[in-house]
Amino acid sequence: MWDKLDSLQKRYDELTELLAQPEVATDPARLSALAKERAALEPTVAKYQEYKAVTRSLEETLAMLQDGPEPEMLAMVKDELEQLKKRQEQLQQDIRLALLSKDPSDERDVIVEIRGGTGGEEAALFAADLFRMYSRYAQNKRWSVEVIDSSPSERGGFKEVVFEVKGKGVFGKLKYERGVHRVQRVPDTEASGRVHTSTATVAILPEADEVDLDINPGDLKIEFYHSRGAGGQNVNKVATAVRVHHIPTGITAQCQDERSQLRNKQKAMAVLRARVLEHDQQKKEEEMSRERRSQVGTGERAEKIRTYNFPQDRVSDHRIDKNFHNLPAIMEGEIGDMIEALVAAEQSKRMEAVAA
Repeated sequence: MWDKLDSLQKRYDELTELLAQPEVATDPARLSALAKERAALEPTVAKYQEYKAVTRSLEETLAMLQDGPEPEMLAMVKDELEQLKKRQEQLQQDIRLALLSKDPSDERDVIVEIRGGTGGEEAALFAADLFRMYSRYAQNKRWSVEVIDSSPSERGGFKEVVFEVKGKGVFGKLKYERGVHRVQRVPDTEASGRVHTSTATVAILPEADEVDLDINPGDLKIEFYHSRGAGGQNVNKVATAVRVHHIPTGITAQCQDERSQLRNKQKAMAVLRARVLEHDQQKKEEEMSRERRSQVGTGERAEKIRTYNFPQDRVSDHRIDKNFHNLPAIMEGEIGDMIEALVAAEQSKRMEAVAA
């Protein structure tokens, strides 16, 4: 482990020197790639540097104890020794977690697709609630959110909403949200006060760069059409909306949110690339053994991952069998505790697998 850390430290220092070179600063593509690599190494290297500093302090404190400090200093030295040992153990644990193989997609931006499921209009309203929840969470994380396409329902919900989230480590957090979400509450349309159960599905697709996928332009069919709904005269009268078909897979993506036809095409292509990448990854997973598929968790997306019970002010995450309360705050984007609990559970499983 320590050899690996020394290697990471050396590479981090090399990247720091490279980023300071004028020829790198004038090459945007190389500058971006090196900066991303350095940023990915930085948390682990920082922990390693702190670990070495704590270890040095621990050795110095042990030396003080062996030298026989004055009686009035003995308790202070022992207390410092205990604190340093605890910190050293915690840093060792943090470093082991940091060295676990990471999902290369964790740092990617994402395309989020939310669709109303079982429950009709109430499911569409729940889809809108989830969209607001993720938007508020993204705002708190200083991520940006852009709507790409949506199909509003009659009462202000969404039959479907597709949006892009950009920021640091977006997929690494939001990937835990993919699956079927279930809500139990009394709908506004229910006169008798009876609790209804509805669902919405959430898909989280890591954005694919052009270098990730070799999409042949000849495999694309691009259509331009008039946007539906509100948006001003330009949106309604000019054919700015774009629909892109990927003929080999049958995958389609569209965007009508922007007034610019070019911008709508760029957004639609971003969604298409993400969907095609997801399609390719699922095909590869389907070729794996059943045991391997269970390890990567391909079936998780079809399961009900979470239940939002409004009468009992409780959110239950079924994957980790844990309940969370203060549902109004959760629906306003305070989902960090749930996500961190899922991150911790995954890390624990991976640590156990490594130990085994």
